[in-house]
Amino acid sequence: MAGSLRLGSQAPDFTADSNVGKIGFHNYIEGSWAILFSHPQDFTPVCTTELGAFAKLEPEFTKRGVKLLGLSADTTESHGTWIKDIAEVTGGNVQFPIIADPDRVVANKYDMIDYQDPTNIDRSSLPLTIRSVFIIDPKKIIRIIISYPASTGRNATEILRVVDSLQASDKYKIATPIDWVPGQDVIVANSVKADEAKQLFPDLRIIKPYLRYTALPQA
Repeated sequence: MAGSLRLGSQAPDFTADSNVGKIGFHNYIEGSWAILFSHPQDFTPVCTTELGAFAKLEPEFTKRGVKLLGLSADTTESHGTWIKDIAEVTGGNVQFPIIADPDRVVANKYDMIDYQDPTNIDRSSLPLTIRSVFIIDPKKIIRIIISYPASTGRNATEILRVVDSLQASDKYKIATPIDWVPGQDVIVANSVKADEAKQLFPDLRIIKPYLRYTALPQA
């Protein structure tokens, strides 16, 4: 049901057409992290820049075990033509699926509908999608939800950074501070007691009892 998804929710399954064929979402992402991100419409300027940026960064997402899936309200035929424009304009070669959602079935499952701007509709008077981002882990649990209005383009590098943070905090008992990027110090989780922290993190730096920094352990 629209509006019911929260961090920790199971990502709803769906079957939909895409530029690479029919996608059964859960089967497609089985065993992988996934990023599902929506776009209002094909051949729109902001979306074109976004798809190009994600296409260029796809090898970095792949290194992290992440599958990308875009979504737009238009048809697969439209997607195919638009992908050529994206490559021409941005130099980004889109290889990942772009789901076709003309009836807003997936958009409604994932609460991607714009209630802020009633003019954000297509020729059939159906509401277009906002710019939603869902980061989903290998257990198909939603870990991040980010929503932007149609007027505001996303930052693909920031979404990659968030994946790095999630994967690091899953592997180690840490959190990541403001503006953190891989290679920088992390924060020891508050759930880790003082004695355990000293054992786990030999270079522990205590700023305050509740703020303890350490280098991220090497894999």
